[in-house]
Amino acid sequence: MCGRKTLTRDMQSIIEEMAIEEWQDSDIYQPRYNIAPTQYSPVIVDKVGRHAKLMKWGLIPNWSKDASIGSKLINARSETLLEKPSFQHLVPTQRCVVITDGYFEWKRTSSRSIPYYIHHPEKKLLPMAGLWDIWKNPSGEHIFSYTVITTSPAPDLAEIHHRMPVILKQNEIDSWLKVHHTAIPDAMGLLKPYDNPLTYYEVSKMVNSPRNNRPECILPIENPGSLSLF
Repeated sequence: MCGRKTLTRDMQSIIEEMAIEEWQDSDIYQPRYNIAPTQYSPVIVDKVGRHAKLMKWGLIPNWSKDASIGSKLINARSETLLEKPSFQHLVPTQRCVVITDGYFEWKRTSSRSIPYYIHHPEKKLLPMAGLWDIWKNPSGEHIFSYTVITTSPAPDLAEIHHRMPVILKQNEIDSWLKVHHTAIPDAMGLLKPYDNPLTYYEVSKMVNSPRNNRPECILPIENPGSLSLF
């Protein structure tokens, strides 16, 4: 699964790398070192061009009677997207890209869970495939929310966890976003393990608490050193 992620870059560099044409809520964007479920972070949707907007992590289906369901829908398995009521009707029309530059995963041993930070070796963005929806709360407010799609892990990453987020390559982003131009079978074909190099290393357990949101969350701890995929 993907349960914590980061977006530490400044807004202008994100706009340039992701070719974003419009950014709603740009005045309240801040770099984040430990984004947790239920918190807001920017995602991209296709709105006659790439449009970025803050959305809540944890999908609240528009038919739900209770917003608390979102905490259970932070991830969506790629293998069953078209079978699950919460996701199947979103695949044809409400695909998005979750903007990140890294994510955390916990390696479980017999005695403890060890947090690792996973990111691009050149510190580029890692655009994650997602789905989004709009839910109307009892007071009439519209809540925009999203889920991160997961798949089986890249071979070397499997030693940390049995799932990983679907990370899209730059030339795959438009195919995923442009729902009226990409057929569902072709879109589903993009949901595969990432096969480009990634770097990962052990980090401090301070990331375990979502209250900790500072650069120290992504620093490698001393001694274990850095490991690279592929």
